[in-house]
Amino acid sequence: MNQSELIALQTTLSNEARVLYCLGLRPEVDKTSGLTQPLNYRKLLALLNSKQTLFNLGRHINQLLKELADAGLVDCQEQCISSRSLNGQQLLLPLVATSVSQYQSLHLQWQSMSMDWRPDDKLFDELSQLVGLLDNQYTDEDLGEFIAYWLTRPEINLTGFQWTQKFVLHLKKSRLAPGQKQKVGHQLVAVTAGLSADENAKKLVEKYSAKSKG
Repeated sequence: MNQSELIALQTTLSNEARVLYCLGLRPEVDKTSGLTQPLNYRKLLALLNSKQTLFNLGRHINQLLKELADAGLVDCQEQCISSRSLNGQQLLLPLVATSVSQYQSLHLQWQSMSMDWRPDDKLFDELSQLVGLLDNQYTDEDLGEFIAYWLTRPEINLTGFQWTQKFVLHLKKSRLAPGQKQKVGHQLVAVTAGLSADENAKKLVEKYSAKSKG
């Protein structure tokens, strides 16, 4: 386990979430890609309920995964971590796959959110590629929305690395939101001017144009 993981595990997490990460997810992770083995809810519940039954539903596991995601320890590539079952899905452990040495200073810079915060450009690009963020261009509004949200939580102190990571995951989540988007793989990217209509749409236009002329 690397230094960035240890730092993240010392944030405001429940002990059950730490156990889930350290014993349920981390031991069999692919250290190159950062991908876990497919989740096995039954196995994870048995791990968490070693002496007494504290959890008995898959959504209880999801609640712990949400804690880990908020701390930057887990990212679900396929779908949002919610009440929906993730049994059999793989998760990404971003801090496993990212080299620590080149970002050592970012791991040592603890801070609350500020009005002039900006993501580290190089780290932003690498994390975007790592988590599969297809459209990693962001606007002043994207950045302002992120900063405004975290300014309301001054008690949250994260490293420069973790803030950049949170911003990347925030953008990825927003790309999955409904709106004027185009689906590419499992993600939605903003529709840009110049997109051509598909063949069916063209045929419909031609059909009704011909009728109006007749």
